[in-house]
Amino acid sequence: MTTVLREAPPRLTSAVAAWTGVLSLAAALGAGHLVAAFVGRGASPYLAVGNAAIDLTPSWLKDFAVSSFGTHDKTVLLAGMAVVMVALAVVAGLISRERALPGQVVIAVFGVLGGVAVYGRPDLGQLALAAPLASLVAGVLVFRWLHGAALSRGVSDSRRRFLATAVAAGVAGGVGQWLGSRKNADASRAAVGPLTPARPAPPVPADADFAKLGTPTFITPNADFYRIDTALVLPQVPAEDWTLRIHGMVDRELTFTYADIRNRPLVERIITLCCVSNPVGGPYISTSRFLGVDLAELLREAGVREGAEQLFSTSADGFTAGTPVSTLLEPGRGAMLAIGMNGEPLPVEHGFPARLVVPGLYGYVSATKWVTDLELTTWDAKQAYWLQRGWAEQGPIKTESRIDAPNGHVAAGKVSVAGIAWAQHTGIDRVEVRLDGGPWQQAVLSAEVSTDTWRMWWAEVDAPAGSHSVAVRATDRDGYTQTDQVADVVPDGATGWHTITFSAR
Repeated sequence: MTTVLREAPPRLTSAVAAWTGVLSLAAALGAGHLVAAFVGRGASPYLAVGNAAIDLTPSWLKDFAVSSFGTHDKTVLLAGMAVVMVALAVVAGLISRERALPGQVVIAVFGVLGGVAVYGRPDLGQLALAAPLASLVAGVLVFRWLHGAALSRGVSDSRRRFLATAVAAGVAGGVGQWLGSRKNADASRAAVGPLTPARPAPPVPADADFAKLGTPTFITPNADFYRIDTALVLPQVPAEDWTLRIHGMVDRELTFTYADIRNRPLVERIITLCCVSNPVGGPYISTSRFLGVDLAELLREAGVREGAEQLFSTSADGFTAGTPVSTLLEPGRGAMLAIGMNGEPLPVEHGFPARLVVPGLYGYVSATKWVTDLELTTWDAKQAYWLQRGWAEQGPIKTESRIDAPNGHVAAGKVSVAGIAWAQHTGIDRVEVRLDGGPWQQAVLSAEVSTDTWRMWWAEVDAPAGSHSVAVRATDRDGYTQTDQVADVVPDGATGWHTITFSAR
């Protein structure tokens, strides 16, 4: 009896299989990014999935990302996504050493997830689905093409195909990035020209800050103004295409163009903005000269109906916020539809063409950038982005203070301690510091510009050689002294005394 030995089917080596998966993924992403340049940058599957990840991330994880990585949180997200996707692409290759089908299914799943992410974006139309579709088709076909070459056509042919795929994926992604970046609002912003207020803000007194002692300058340069938002890709809205619709519980629906707003008498106000994600002693607070129009005037022109509780604002990228109507219409509140910042049109990253600015409220309920829609409604009728994620309905900024100096080692003896305090729309009455848990001593306050801005302070303490701690607390004009009870930023802002340590020599 003769035994017939069957020849084992050909198999890819582990390295070749892994590269097949990775290069197929690269081809898929490159194709999607290229098509997205024509149908909307946010339609790039990589970016769309990233935006979906931001929207689906629980609040505690977002807070961790902001506190750990600051303004680099989105870069960390994209890098983490890249690592995970490459790992899954390697797995797709390894499970396809004999047949291409398993890996093609994995690559196809990437495309489907991209399609779901794009479909769920409120700022993208149906045509945007062409980008994830291109990713799916390119990824599946390239996987089969590379797999077949590696399995049957020899080393030299498979190397040529691998190299061609890598080059093509890089070129597609690069061209897509170049084309997409050309469709920005920079030219439109430059064409706006100078913005001149009909009612300029009062000049800032020379003693409004103690920058020589370590505090920030009173006005924050635009390049240094903090930025915390959910936008993975900055909305690019030319001024000539921008409109603002006011509707809902109003007597008459209104629509404004950029020219309509710019041609109104513009008012300039110096306002300090603070993010609810700012930890005790954190950096997410800045002050600017904002230029625009009174938001209350626009709302009164529309005629706010009785029973309207919130102004539900929507950004060009679909972000939403809910602001209490009673606060917006409060006499002297100074809420603005801002189109300028520190004497120039709003930077794109800060909301060009227009954004909301409401003194005294955290940004998550009031500072919608790239705003395009304002709806007067009730709290029960709609829930804004952060309310859906467990944050508080109301967002008044809490009375807080921060130590900015000293930082590190200082000479023993008389040591200057300096920082900032804020109690927007109430005003700071006094600031106190204490060294090593000793008695509180009152600090010197800077000139007050307005109750809607931060206030600088400094004090001198006796610090002998050694390690020391210094704490600060502020008291506002209502007589409230900030609590020492530590609270997390969720759901309505952090509390506690900021304390630092330094070494005197």
